[in-house]
Amino acid sequence: MLLVFGERDEAEEVAETLGEWFPGLGVPRVVRETLAGEDDAEDAQWIVVAEGLDGTALVKVEELLERYDGWVETE
Repeated sequence: MLLVFGERDEAEEVAETLGEWFPGLGVPRVVRETLAGEDDAEDAQWIVVAEGLDGTALVKVEELLERYDGWVETE
């Protein structure tokens, strides 16, 4: 599952929180994705790679997405 956030600090905090809530996962990786805007200025979004979450975890994940204005990337 890929969780996307606009700010690095938010993504890192979500990754740490997921690691605490679901210790079997460890701390998920945070990856920077660079985006090119219309004016060719680079912008970035931050992705938390959360592998191994089951359906029961989705409620807690949704809570974090709402709190930090993130979303799930479905590819």
